[in-house]
Amino acid sequence: MDQWEINKPLGQCSGSGKVIEPGQEYFGALVQTEEGLQRRDFSADYWEKEKPEVYCFWKTRLPHPEQKKQIFVDDEMLMAFFERLAAETERQRLEFRFVLGLILMRKRLLKYDSKRTEDGAEIWRLRVTGGREMIDVLNPDLDEEQIARLSSQIGQILQADI
Repeated sequence: MDQWEINKPLGQCSGSGKVIEPGQEYFGALVQTEEGLQRRDFSADYWEKEKPEVYCFWKTRLPHPEQKKQIFVDDEMLMAFFERLAAETERQRLEFRFVLGLILMRKRLLKYDSKRTEDGAEIWRLRVTGGREMIDVLNPDLDEEQIARLSSQIGQILQADI
């Protein structure tokens, strides 16, 4: 978990190296690297031409320096990312999904239903708010400091206030 490298948007295309100007559209993405998932930004031109291989992405605009910070990720995108992580087995991604689940519970998009133990691991059963769909989430037994650090990293990666 301490190996995560979280980059803030730098105003530069990770593919071409060209500057992304304030007000210009670009794609923020999570890319699998040897060190784990890392954030990369790509200009819209580079994105359309090269179609880089990414884990997930979102389209946004680079804010002007004097502009108030905006939330770029909506609840639907957070749920989609959470669901995409369902098949993952790597420890970092399991931790990431668990903390994302806690965030979605805080946002009242998921509700805790029950827990069970399976092969020595605690599995939380969550219900999608307003529906019957149930989702199982492995509890990786993180302490409060680890949860806070991961929550901060998720916010930095997705550039969201979570």
